[in-house]
Amino acid sequence: MTPEIEDQVEDAVVRLPGMRVAYDGAAFDESALAATWTDQLQGWLNQAVAAGIAEPNAMVLATADAEGRPSSRTVLCKGLDERGVVFYTNYTSAKSHDLTATRYASVTFPWYPLHRQVHVRGEVEKVGVKETAEYWAQRPRGSQLGAWASPQSRVVDGRRALDNALHGIERRFADVERIPAPPHWGGWRIRPDMVEFWQGREDRMHDRLRYVRTDDGWHIERVAP
Repeated sequence: MTPEIEDQVEDAVVRLPGMRVAYDGAAFDESALAATWTDQLQGWLNQAVAAGIAEPNAMVLATADAEGRPSSRTVLCKGLDERGVVFYTNYTSAKSHDLTATRYASVTFPWYPLHRQVHVRGEVEKVGVKETAEYWAQRPRGSQLGAWASPQSRVVDGRRALDNALHGIERRFADVERIPAPPHWGGWRIRPDMVEFWQGREDRMHDRLRYVRTDDGWHIERVAP
C-alpha cells in the first residue's frame, strides 16, 4: 500500500463517525399503503426501476446454520407473488445448507438512493420443478453453463480450476441446443410472515410500516425507527 493510499484510508477511518446523509423523504403513512404487501412491494420495485437503481431486484439474503451462526450475501429476486419472493441457487451451496437446516430466512431490498428498504422474513420452501424449469429456460446460455460448472461454496484450487471446469462443461454441451437444469440447482421461496417497508425521514425519524401475518390474515402495524 502506497503512502498516499494509506493517508486516504486513515482519513476515511477518522471521518467515519461523522459520515451521514440527510434523509428528506416524503411522509409515508398507513393511508399510502397498497391493499397487499405484494402490491406495495411491486409498486416500490417499479419506482426503483424508474429511478434507474442498479439491479433493483438485488436483495441481501440472511440465513443461519444449525448452530445459529449467521451469514448474508446478495442474491437476485426472480419471482414475486402472493406466495412469496423467489431466488435461485445451487442446492449444495452454503446458503442452501442453512435453509435446509433452519427452514427460515430474511431478505432486504436496499434502495439507498431512494432512502428506502424493504425487509421480508419467513419460512422457506423449494420451488417446484416445473417453475424452476420455466425460469431456467430464460437464463442466458452462459449462466446455464456456469450453474453446471461451479461447485458453489466449495474450496477450489485457484481460478484455473474454475475456468477448466467451465471449459469442460462447454465441451459437454457443445452440441446441445437446450441445456437442462442441473439436478442440484433450483429455487427457494420465502413465504413471508412479516414484510416491512422503510422510508428514510429527517432527523432519523424514519417511517417503518409492516404487514404482519396472523391467524386472521394480514394486518398493518407501525414500529418506531
